[in-house]
Amino acid sequence: MRNSRKAFASLCLWVTGIVLGGCDYLTMGQPNSGGGEEEIKVARVNDKFLYANDLADIVPPDAAPDDSARIAKRYINSWIRKQLMIDEAASKIEFDEQELERKILDYRYALMVYEFEKYYVNTELQKKVTEEEIAQYYEANKDNFELKQIIIRGVFVKVPKEAPRLNKLREFMELKKDDDLEKLKSYCYRFASDFMLDRNTWVNFEELVTNTPLMSIPNKVQWLEANKFVETSDDHYLYFLKVRNYKISNEISPLEFVRDQIETIIINKRKTELATQLEKEIYEKAEKNDAFEIYGK
Repeated sequence: MRNSRKAFASLCLWVTGIVLGGCDYLTMGQPNSGGGEEEIKVARVNDKFLYANDLADIVPPDAAPDDSARIAKRYINSWIRKQLMIDEAASKIEFDEQELERKILDYRYALMVYEFEKYYVNTELQKKVTEEEIAQYYEANKDNFELKQIIIRGVFVKVPKEAPRLNKLREFMELKKDDDLEKLKSYCYRFASDFMLDRNTWVNFEELVTNTPLMSIPNKVQWLEANKFVETSDDHYLYFLKVRNYKISNEISPLEFVRDQIETIIINKRKTELATQLEKEIYEKAEKNDAFEIYGK
């Protein structure tokens, strides 16, 4: 442990030399009155010092030398900048020390409460959300799920122009036979550059056709009304799109499209309710045990 500390201190000194362009003031202190050795100074800002031990928890013990140097260098630079800002602030503004201490305590207590609430919520939270809960929330809040974009369900395939058996691909894209989808999957795994074959999944139409000739369609709503299957191309690729159905902006999102969003909303609602419940239970318990008292009522 002692050897690793010395090695770490040497590393910090080396990094500081890089940061500050020299190590004139980075010296080992003289033996102190206790017969030991003063801490190694790593950096200074006016009358404040950063010591090697201050970096002990910053750099992981198993980090590679290059990574350790990078982490230490970044921390030292950050420390210097913060201390310079603090000194500049102190020289320009007369701070009320009592008010400053009160704010520090308030922050400390708020942080303690936050960490305890997080611990309690993570311990008590029921993360499983049933399909029934999701459906109930959707039905009760449909107006909150108005679409901001066009979405579609269908199949999309992008293949190089020189791909083999293109007529077969066109045939499979029609999805007229029961096994066409499986044949289409097999073809895409072998020859396609990109594809989307889940006919039941709603996707953002703009995102799906990005970097394809379909992106330049001037009125995509009218185009979708008139086209259920399209083949187009650019210099290197062929693009096939079969639209099963679509919804446009300002319509209500289908449940499948917002399912994950609703699940997140329900879980976050549970977290808020647990935090409120915790505070209520602690207060009621303290009140019952006469743990607090308000004078002057």
